[in-house]
Amino acid sequence: MTPKHERGREAGHVAVLGAGNWGTTFGKILADGGAHVTMWARRPELAHEISEAKRNSQYLPGINLPRSMTATTDLAAALDGAQQVYVCVPSQSARENLTPVRALVAHTDVPIVSLMKGIEKRTGLRMSQVLHQVLDCDPDRIAVASGPNLALEIAREQPTAAVVASTSQTTAEAVARRARNRYFRTYVNTDVIGTEFGGVLKNLIAVAIGIVDGVGYGENTKASIITRGLVEMTDFAVAQGAQPETLQGLAGLGDLIATCQSPLSRNNTAGRLLGQGYKLQDVVKQMQQTAEGLASVAPVLQLARAAHVEMPIVEQVKRVLDGTMDPRDIAPHLTTDDDTPTGERTQNGQARGGGALWRSIQRAFDQLRDGGGSAARDRP
Repeated sequence: MTPKHERGREAGHVAVLGAGNWGTTFGKILADGGAHVTMWARRPELAHEISEAKRNSQYLPGINLPRSMTATTDLAAALDGAQQVYVCVPSQSARENLTPVRALVAHTDVPIVSLMKGIEKRTGLRMSQVLHQVLDCDPDRIAVASGPNLALEIAREQPTAAVVASTSQTTAEAVARRARNRYFRTYVNTDVIGTEFGGVLKNLIAVAIGIVDGVGYGENTKASIITRGLVEMTDFAVAQGAQPETLQGLAGLGDLIATCQSPLSRNNTAGRLLGQGYKLQDVVKQMQQTAEGLASVAPVLQLARAAHVEMPIVEQVKRVLDGTMDPRDIAPHLTTDDDTPTGERTQNGQARGGGALWRSIQRAFDQLRDGGGSAARDRP
């Protein structure tokens, strides 16, 4: 990669590592926003198609890609001169893919942006933590992007939004300015933990929704699971150090709604196949791309148990994955540790069930009542 004192010869040049549907879509977002984008792809035929035909027919059928997008299988060439680097590879192979990147970014200060939504099974690390560990770079250079972002809809230029989070406000704003265009809006915050876990946890709830859909249950069941799922997501994320307000925003509730209700969601599709009676190994074989939620269930539950957070929805998803529960018996929204409704107060004044979510909602209403404006953390 070009040292920082030589950069600027290719203004607006960015690199995207990973040419699946989301990586290619994000490359299109960046190119439509004015950047020159170089994609890194593993397969020569895919790199050639993107560069020459301006198509990615396997992952984004029918979509024309901008002329300012090219692709290569040469990692060093993809990174050369890049002012920002976006990483979009499967979470379970991220460490392997990133190892050769380390030497190529060691002498630069460019932002490294994770587009990945998973947890490393072996370590339980979030993807930003894997980036920091493998690349050995300043955490302030790392950002994450998340939100209600179904790739094919965005590739068709249907308007949506996302959140860019970094421990550095400057980094978050620099990435957000680059990753926006007429159909894609970006907001910023500094809650990396909440933004990242929102993108991870919604996948697990989407698998549950897919399972009940595959079984044949209706909208009442799905709505109950989505509602209880947001509680689980918030309680878990807050226990890990996130801000509860983040889970109410685009990276939490927004992503949850989009992923749970759309047939374009890989996690929803995987769950639906499980609900129809397919075994896990058969579901994995049928999926053209990785359903990150399937791999994240075990490490999330391990972290939840260590933090003493109950996650009945995710627990039942795991039992279905393990083959110890018939999908027709799944009813995680009926599983609670007591009969106290979410947010209701006990005699000693403690909030029971979804306490973090309830408290953040209360704060939002308090601010509105007092004329303090929105409590949302996401800022344009």
